[in-house]
Amino acid sequence: MKLSGNTVLITGGSSGIGLAMAEAFLDGGSKVIVCARDQQHLLDAQRKRPDLEVQVCDIADEAARKTLAAFVTERFPGLNVLVNNAGVQRDIDLTRGLDDFGAGDNELRVNLEAPIILSALLVPLLARNPNPALINVSSGLGFVPMANMPVYCASKAGMHAFSLAIRVQLAKLGVKVFEIVPPMVDTDLNPAGRAKRGGFKAGLGPEEFVGAVMQGLANDTPEIGYGMTAGYAAASRAELDRRFAEMNARWGS
Repeated sequence: MKLSGNTVLITGGSSGIGLAMAEAFLDGGSKVIVCARDQQHLLDAQRKRPDLEVQVCDIADEAARKTLAAFVTERFPGLNVLVNNAGVQRDIDLTRGLDDFGAGDNELRVNLEAPIILSALLVPLLARNPNPALINVSSGLGFVPMANMPVYCASKAGMHAFSLAIRVQLAKLGVKVFEIVPPMVDTDLNPAGRAKRGGFKAGLGPEEFVGAVMQGLANDTPEIGYGMTAGYAAASRAELDRRFAEMNARWGS
């Protein structure tokens, strides 16, 4: 993938992996638009990088997605890269019925429905421009789920399947499809769950991770992992099952 001279839209781009990717694309000579639902976070990001274009959008909302697509099509007709990065993560215990599921953001809507619909809205625009690419951010937890995050893991497994399938479809339009598979990264994802685990920190910053991601994009690597997720795409079912058992050995104890 060509890393310079692009026009890039990144969802959830005001912090974490999304902002690190925005900065990397900017540093490489691309125009970058980021969207997020928190205007203050967007303004903070823009103060850090005045060359960043920002737009408020809650991608969980159907009307807001259409408004975003219309805005980008009108203001940035050269858009050729979409990064589906925005996501939410929650600890959910379904032994309590629907109580946990209904008590916060809908992970299926944000993590899976929104990127699918936004991709469908913007693929025609991407395909009209040179060097088009669709970049989906899934998760290592889509390959090896954690029992305390069942819905998040399911949504990211869905993103993996979507990326595989849409890669075949979009090849006929010349649109490259990449899947980024993060391990645990120090971001503001799931602050409540991290607090329950003693303020857990992964020890991997977004900038270090994104450095590896950009190298993978430059090399046209279709599935880009890092650290423990680097081998997930090629891992055997037995290996993934072993890691699943290890990861969830303490569940319920």
